Amino acid sequence: MAETTRTTKPTLSKDVAGVEVGNHQLLKLAYDTYLAGRRKASATTKQRGEVSGGGKKPWKQKGTGRARFGSSRNPIWRGGGVVFGPRGNENYKLGLSTTSKRVALRQALTLATKAKKIEVLAVTSSGKTKEVADFLNKNKLERRVLIVVDVKTPELIRATRNIERVELISAKYLSVYHILNADKIVIAPKAVAIINDWLGKGTK
Repeated sequence: MAETTRTTKPTLSKDVAGVEVGNHQLLKLAYDTYLAGRRKASATTKQRGEVSGGGKKPWKQKGTGRARFGSSRNPIWRGGGVVFGPRGNENYKLGLSTTSKRVALRQALTLATKAKKIEVLAVTSSGKTKEVADFLNKNKLERRVLIVVDVKTPELIRATRNIERVELISAKYLSVYHILNADKIVIAPKAVAIINDWLGKGTK
């Protein structure tokens, strides 16, 4: 059964969720980098040599008064090949250094803390969706909820995957995208310790 324990400790340290946020430029870059990494190159177009038909010259070379054409697969014809179109092997990923990612995460957690979006709650489940739904209702967690745990157990995965507005994530995979998109962030006590160690003082 889902259990809830409200506590003021442990908490995110000041050097993790109490940093100065001068502007949102780095946050925007980190957000875009995450989305670019998820983007799939699924769009493809056919080049001139891949379009069917066009084996016969449309009309004779001379005497018609029209421009010369050798094939209906010509890119300037409707139904012809596409010039410089996507081929399905494009790489849309953006580069962002580890140091910049961590700075952006600290800024995002700082903004979330100031907005009072973060709560430290212990969440356990035997794998039933109803238990997580009751947990959310009991703690008045509405709209988009991000649950950050130390380990994604099979029971928690099974209990949360059918709730559309809930996303479950391990602390080590926390990103600016997840933080900014959530209306409420529930962090398990053990996950707080992981985040403090990962982003705290002494780490770049």
